[in-house]
Amino acid sequence: MAHWSTFEKETEKQTKKLIRCISGVEDEDDQNFQLALKFAWSNFKFHRYLDVDSHKVQRSISGIYEKLMVHSDLSKAGSWMRLTEEFLNSPLPNTDGPKTDVHYSILSLLLFLSGSPSNTDFTERPRVKDAEDNFDWAKYLMEGEDIDTGPYPDTPEWSEEESDDNDSQQPISREDSGIQLDRTPQEDQDTTNKTDPNKVTMYPDARAWLEQHVVTPYWVAHAPRFPHSLHLHSNLLNVWDQHLYNTDPLYLPEEKAFVTETQVIRETLWLFSGVKKHFIFQHHDGKVSVRNNVVVTHLTSNCLRSVLEHVAVYGQAVFRLQKFIDEVTGYSSEPCPPGSGSCYSSKKGSEPPFRTYQAFVWALNKYFTSFKEELTTIERELICNDETVTLSAVLERLSPHLAQIKVLHKVFCTGVAEVPPETPNVVRASHLLNTLYKAIIEYDSAGEASEQVVALLFSLWTETVRPYLEIVDEWIVHGHLFDPAKEFIIQRNKDVPVNHRDFWHATYTLYSVSEMVENEEKLNDTASGSSGGDQGSSNRQLTMVSFLKPVLKQIIMAGKSMQLLKNLDCKENVTLHIADAERKSLYTLFLESVQSRLCSQDEFPADTMAEQQATKRSLIKMQSIMAQHLEFEDVHDPLLAINFARLFLEQSDFHERFSGGDFIVDRSSQSVTCQTFELTLRSCLYPHIEKRYIECCGNLMKTLKKDYRLLEYLQAMRNYFLLEAGDTMYDFYTAIFDKVQEKESWQQLSFLNVQLQEAVGQRYPEDSSRLSVFLETIDPSRKKHPVNNLEVLTLSYKVPWPVDIVISSECQKIYNQVFLLLLQIKWAKYSLDTLRFSGMNVTKKLEGSLAEEVKVKEPINQQIHRMCLLRVKLMHFVNSLHNYIMTRILHSTGLEFQHQVQEAKDLDQLIKIHYRYLATIHDRCLLREKVSFVKEAIMKVLNLVLIFSDRWQAGAWKIESIDKMESDFKNCHMFLVTILNKAVCRGSFPHLESLALSLMAGFEQC
Repeated sequence: MAHWSTFEKETEKQTKKLIRCISGVEDEDDQNFQLALKFAWSNFKFHRYLDVDSHKVQRSISGIYEKLMVHSDLSKAGSWMRLTEEFLNSPLPNTDGPKTDVHYSILSLLLFLSGSPSNTDFTERPRVKDAEDNFDWAKYLMEGEDIDTGPYPDTPEWSEEESDDNDSQQPISREDSGIQLDRTPQEDQDTTNKTDPNKVTMYPDARAWLEQHVVTPYWVAHAPRFPHSLHLHSNLLNVWDQHLYNTDPLYLPEEKAFVTETQVIRETLWLFSGVKKHFIFQHHDGKVSVRNNVVVTHLTSNCLRSVLEHVAVYGQAVFRLQKFIDEVTGYSSEPCPPGSGSCYSSKKGSEPPFRTYQAFVWALNKYFTSFKEELTTIERELICNDETVTLSAVLERLSPHLAQIKVLHKVFCTGVAEVPPETPNVVRASHLLNTLYKAIIEYDSAGEASEQVVALLFSLWTETVRPYLEIVDEWIVHGHLFDPAKEFIIQRNKDVPVNHRDFWHATYTLYSVSEMVENEEKLNDTASGSSGGDQGSSNRQLTMVSFLKPVLKQIIMAGKSMQLLKNLDCKENVTLHIADAERKSLYTLFLESVQSRLCSQDEFPADTMAEQQATKRSLIKMQSIMAQHLEFEDVHDPLLAINFARLFLEQSDFHERFSGGDFIVDRSSQSVTCQTFELTLRSCLYPHIEKRYIECCGNLMKTLKKDYRLLEYLQAMRNYFLLEAGDTMYDFYTAIFDKVQEKESWQQLSFLNVQLQEAVGQRYPEDSSRLSVFLETIDPSRKKHPVNNLEVLTLSYKVPWPVDIVISSECQKIYNQVFLLLLQIKWAKYSLDTLRFSGMNVTKKLEGSLAEEVKVKEPINQQIHRMCLLRVKLMHFVNSLHNYIMTRILHSTGLEFQHQVQEAKDLDQLIKIHYRYLATIHDRCLLREKVSFVKEAIMKVLNLVLIFSDRWQAGAWKIESIDKMESDFKNCHMFLVTILNKAVCRGSFPHLESLALSLMAGFEQC
C-alpha cells in the first residue's frame, strides 16, 4: 500500500464505503466483500465509457477550422488552430505530458458550452509573455577559457533542445492564404544575412498582412500614388491635362483617383463574375455605371471612360442575368437541375417557379460556370505576371463570350423580363420557348457568321425544353398529364372523369396565346385537336409553342389514347408495363438523335485540308457560274453570287444543273432553306412522337375492336336504325302497320317493346336487352297528316363505355331521324303493297234498279281503272324513293364507311369518320334544313299514299277525290322532277341523279 498515491487511497476508501452502503456487508474480510471490491476496482480502472473521446474532439476542432476557412475567416481559423494546439501541448496541474484526457475533457466541455463558434466575432488579444533573459550566460561563464572550436568556429553546438526550439520558432506558414510574397534574390540574401536566429518573427492577421504587402488601397480617398515609369507613353494623362490647361483658360483640374491597368482589368473580371461591390464600377437601381474620377496614367480620361462604359453595358447584362438566376434559385445555394425539385418563384412569394424557368436558369448557370472558369484563368495569368496582360487583350479574348452574353440578354429581355408579372405560367413558358425558337431560326439564317451563337442558343433551347418534353413523355407513355404548375399548353379538365362519355371531347383544354402576351384564350380541344387559331382577331395572331405545332395533334391523340388505355381492362397494359422498364425517355431519345445527326455530318474527318482546298476551288467556280446567270437578269451582286454558290455547293450535280444554258432552281425546303434547326426537329424529335402516336392509337383501336366489340356495335346501329337487318325489323314495323290498318291503337309502350323484343330476340338475342322504344309527344297540328303519326316513335340503343365515345347520344339522334324517314317510306310502301282488287267494294253501294245499274256501270269501271293507274304511279314513286335510299345511299355509303373504319389510325379519326358518315346519309336523305322543301314535297306524296290506301280499303271515294289526288300527285311529282334535274345539272348533288332519272321516267309515262 505504500506505493499508492493519495488519489488511489482516497478512491479505495470511497469504494469500500460504496460497497457497504449498497450490499450491507460490514466485514472487509468477508469473501463477498472482497469480490465486490475487485469488481468495482476493475470497472474504475479499465472501463472508459464515461471518458471523453479524443478522436471526436479532434474531429470537431478540424470541422470548425474547415468551416471558418470556407467562410474566409482566415485570421479566426489560424487563431483557432494555433490556440487549441498550444493548449493541447501545454502542461496542466496534476497531469503528466501533453494531450491527456484532461486536455480533451476541458475542450469537450468548452465545445458543449459554445453555441455557434463560427458566428461569433473574435479578435485575438496579444498575450504578454514573460520577459526573456537575453544575457549570454555561456559567454560570461566561459570568459577566460581557451576552448578548441575546431575548423569551423562559427558553427553552433548541436543539441536536441536547441533543435526543438528552432523548429518551434519557424515563422507561420502563409500557404492557407494562397498568396506568396515575391522577393528578389538580392533581398533574400540581405534578409538571410540580417536574420537573427534567436528572434521569432510574428506575423499579424491575414487581412492586415494583405493590406500592407499586396493590395494598394486605391479605393480610399487620398490614396497614395503608386510609382510608375516616367516615359512619355506612361504619362499621357498628364500631357493631356497640361495641354488642356494651356489651351483653355477656364480649365480646372479635378480630383482624380489613380488606378493601374491591372486593377482595371481585375475589376472588369470581377464585374463579369457577378461581383456587385466595386470601386471603378457602381451599381444604381440595377444599372452599372463608371465612376467619373477614375483615371490611369497612360490614357486620357475620355478614352478610358469610353472603354469602361462599353464594359459596363456587358456587366449590366451579366448582372441582370445573374439576378434572375439568384431569384429563381432562391431556395437553395446552388441551382438545382430541372426536374430534381422546385426552387424559387419569381412570380409568387412562396410558390416555387415552374419547371421551364428552372430549366432555363439551369442552362444559363451552366454557361456562366464555363464563362467564370475563363475569367478565373485570365485572373490567374494576371497574378502570375508571366506575360503582359492589357485591357484590350482581355476584351479581345472575351469578345466571343461578350457577344454570346449580348444574345442571352436579348433573349432574356424578350422572353422573360418583358412579360407582365401576373401572366399565367402557360403564357410565360410558351413565350420563352417561342423566343428561343425564333432566335435560333433568326441567327441560323445568317449562316456561318453566327454558328457559335446558334450552338449556344440550341444548347439553351434543349435544356429549356426538357420539362415540356418530359410532360409530353409522361402523358403519351403513362397517360398522366403531370403539370402541377400549369405551364403546358394543354390542361386537364378534372371535372370530367375518364369513364365519362364526354371524356374524348371535353377532358382537355388547349391554350392559344397571343403574340402580344396581353390576353389568353382557351379553346376547347375539338375532335381534330386543332388550336382554333382562326378565331383570333386580324391584328393579333394566336400562337402556341411553335416547335410542337407539327405534332400537336399526334400528342393530343396519343395522350388521350394512352389515358383511355390505362383505364381499360385489356391485355395490352401488361406488355406496356414490361416494356416501360427498358424504355428511354423522349428527351433522351431526342438528344441521342441530335448527337447521331451531328456525328454523321463529321463522319469522315480525314484529309481535311485537301477537302477544304477542293471546296474552295468549287466555290470559286460555282461563284463564277452564278454570277453569269445573275448578269442575265441585270443583277450585279457578288455577295449574292457567293451565297448562292454556298447554297448549292453541297449538291453533287450542281455543275450539270448550272453550267448549261437553261437552269431551273429547285425551291424545295431542303435545297433552299438555311433553317437547319427545323430540319433537325423534323428528323430528331418528330419521328419519336409519331412512333409513340402510332403505337398508342394502334393499341387503343385494337383494344376497342377486339375486346370491346366496336365494329359489332356499329353494325348493330345500322341493323336496327338503318333497317339493314330487314327480316328482323320487318316483323317489328309490320305489326305496327297492321294495327294502323285495322284502326286499332298502337301507341302503347308495352305493345311496342314486346314486338321489338320478339323480333330482335329471335335472331340477335344479345341485343334484345339493349334495344328499346320510347314515345314522345308531337305538335297536335302535325297529327292532321297520317304520315306524321310515326314521329312519336324513338328507338334507343344502350351503348356501353367506351364505345359510347364513338356512338354518342347526338349520333343516335341522327340515326333516329333517318330511321323515322325509312319507317315512313316503309309504311307507304307496305300500304300500297297490301292493297287487293278484291277490296274494291263499290258495287255494294250501288244496288237498285237494273236501269240505274246500267247507267252507272261504265263510270264505276272508269273509276276502278283510274284508281289502279294512280296506285301504280304511287307505287313507282315510292319504290323509286325506297330503292334510292336503301341502295344508293345506305348500302353504298355503308360500304365506304366500313372500309374507312378499317383504315382509321386513331380514335379521333374514327369519330370523324362516323360523324362524316352520319352527316352524309343525313344530307343525302334530304333531312337537311337547306333542302327541307324537297322533303315536304316527298312527305305530301307519302301522306297522299296513306290517304289513297285508306280510301281504297274503305271503298269510299268520289270522282272529285280521285281528281284531287291525281292533281296533287302530279304537282308534287313535277316539282320534285324539276328541282332534282336542276340540282343534277349543276353537279352539286351527283347522288340524286338516279332518283331524278327514275322519277322523270315515271313522270313521262303519266
